Amino acid sequence: IDDPAISMTIGINTSPLAGKNGKGHKLTARQVKDRLDSELVGNVSLRILPTDRPDAWEVQGRGELALAILVENMRREGFELTVGKPQVVTRRGEDGKLKEPFEHLTIDAPEEYLGAITQLLAARKGRMDTMTNHGTGWVRMEFIVPSRGLIGFRSEFLTTTRGTGIANAISHGYDDWAGQITTRQNGSIVADRAGVVTPFAMIALQERMSFFVQPTEEVYEGMVIGENSRADDMDVNITKEKKLTNMRSSTSDSFESMTPPRVLSLEESLEFARDDECVEVTPEKVRIRKVVLDATERGRSAARLKRQDANA
Repeated sequence: IDDPAISMTIGINTSPLAGKNGKGHKLTARQVKDRLDSELVGNVSLRILPTDRPDAWEVQGRGELALAILVENMRREGFELTVGKPQVVTRRGEDGKLKEPFEHLTIDAPEEYLGAITQLLAARKGRMDTMTNHGTGWVRMEFIVPSRGLIGFRSEFLTTTRGTGIANAISHGYDDWAGQITTRQNGSIVADRAGVVTPFAMIALQERMSFFVQPTEEVYEGMVIGENSRADDMDVNITKEKKLTNMRSSTSDSFESMTPPRVLSLEESLEFARDDECVEVTPEKVRIRKVVLDATERGRSAARLKRQDANA
């Protein structure tokens, strides 16, 4: 059995909407811990470690998909959880250098996607090992890729190859840290207050962003409601209502076209989340949120990090 390569933090739901979406949900730390302990009985690839919080645990597994399946099973059993972004399990080598796990990735795909796949994996620090052209229109490529480079790779790969590509990865052991990998260029759109999403606010903002929420959906401060067209995060008032007047005209109530929101699955949400974000999982909803909900506190934390980087 290969050593765990990916870890994520699983804890109780700490959002303002915890326990409000339905009856009979499992909310307590004891219920979550008992469920994780029972998973260890049959799933020998998992490791569960304590964290500095009594209501959250670090769960380590072979890959992102295996951990996502565990969270999905718990969601269907009625658990409400807060799930952290998947991280790579690192260790120190005998030479004192930081080591990370690598994967031996084998890809079979039509040859017209060769350039796109190579470019996709190059951005994720992948190194091509061998390539074989069978002369049938398909090519087989073998890459050595850091395990964290494969976080979020599956959906991008299927999109690039239009669902025709086949990919399989096995452990390749540990090697030196490969450097920074940037997987998402765009920032997040964050709700700056609690309330109900209004179509008026969405129509006013949709030119600059794509949304994950529907009109009339309940939101809270610090909840990620969409993807920004720029690289930085943006706090917006998504609950703004149209001011009512006693005047009417033939054009004042004309309906504008509204772009349908993107509905992210659990796996897509885990891929989308950044280091300062986590995923709220309930039987009815999967939401992305900031770890620190208060916008003022987030601003202070960002300023502190900038000062530390400047001093370093």
